[in-house]
Amino acid sequence: MIRILSPVWPRLLCVAATLFSGVALAAGPPPPGVIVAPVRLIDFADTLEALGTLLANESVELTATVTETISVIHFDDGDRVEKGQVLVEMTSREEHAQLEEARATASEAYRQYQRIKPLAEEGTAAQSLLDERQRQSQTARARLAAIESRLADRLIKAPFAGIVGLRDLSVGALVQPGELITTLDDDSVMKLEFPLSATYLEVLHPGLEVIASSRAFAGREFSGSVKSVNSRIDPATRSIRVRALLPNPQRLLKPGMLMLVRLLKNPRRALILPEEALQPLGEQQFVYVVGEDNTVQNREIRIGSRRPGQVEVVDGLSAGEQVVTHGHMKIRPGAAVTVSAIDDGSLPLAELLRSLPGSPRSE
Repeated sequence: MIRILSPVWPRLLCVAATLFSGVALAAGPPPPGVIVAPVRLIDFADTLEALGTLLANESVELTATVTETISVIHFDDGDRVEKGQVLVEMTSREEHAQLEEARATASEAYRQYQRIKPLAEEGTAAQSLLDERQRQSQTARARLAAIESRLADRLIKAPFAGIVGLRDLSVGALVQPGELITTLDDDSVMKLEFPLSATYLEVLHPGLEVIASSRAFAGREFSGSVKSVNSRIDPATRSIRVRALLPNPQRLLKPGMLMLVRLLKNPRRALILPEEALQPLGEQQFVYVVGEDNTVQNREIRIGSRRPGQVEVVDGLSAGEQVVTHGHMKIRPGAAVTVSAIDDGSLPLAELLRSLPGSPRSE
């Protein structure tokens, strides 16, 4: 059976469709969601980077000065020693015997001199005899000093406090002048030497802050300052050698380590914003600024120095203004937006992105 609709029904359906589309157009799509970040005023500085090598504050190779056998060793590998501490004793029995003899001779010569001196002053002894006794006393003291010096050469002492290196000699070994006994390093403070282009000579000066890091200590930074700048520029590389001092209270740093050096020049208070907020157009830079009424404005700014993830704002923004960092593709100047999250550094970026409409978590 076929039912024929009345001609009135198509008109009613058309009117209903028109009313529904009007309501939908009146409601409109919701404002797009964006992530914003505040423009912050912080301490900022330009950064110079270089590679440097660590040196001990004081470093020496302890060697023998005489040909003799080792009788006693007072240190082991990696020991910390004090200034003046005896590290190695060499055979010195003969020198000790000579020392006793020289002391007795010097003492007797001095007594003979003191016995003749008052007699010479009274005129009962010849002046020539007094001069002879004085010469003998001085000669005996000089011989005693020479033997004491030879005896001291058979004692290897630490010239300063520090840490000794590996010990490769044993008791009874025969050493010769110049033969290495051990090394000694003062590692309480480390010298960091690195080359920099001479174009930065104007900003290099003692006291300039230095931050160094090494792969051996991932995530750790060591702070110090420039101590001196070399007086000559290398004519081959047009670079200049810079020396900085790094305190090393925990004795973590070792001589010879390769360090990444960052020098902080021109410290100042500056406005910064995340690099993600920049919208470059040729040589110009723009950002979307979210106003109090949640509408966006496309504003041109001038930028200064950069560092990882951040850029300095020289002109065009004020501290506290909010700029769009994510969601640029869905907005236009003058359009309303919904602030889905504020990137203030307290949350990771992945967490912030999940707050945007259309992300897996927001759905």
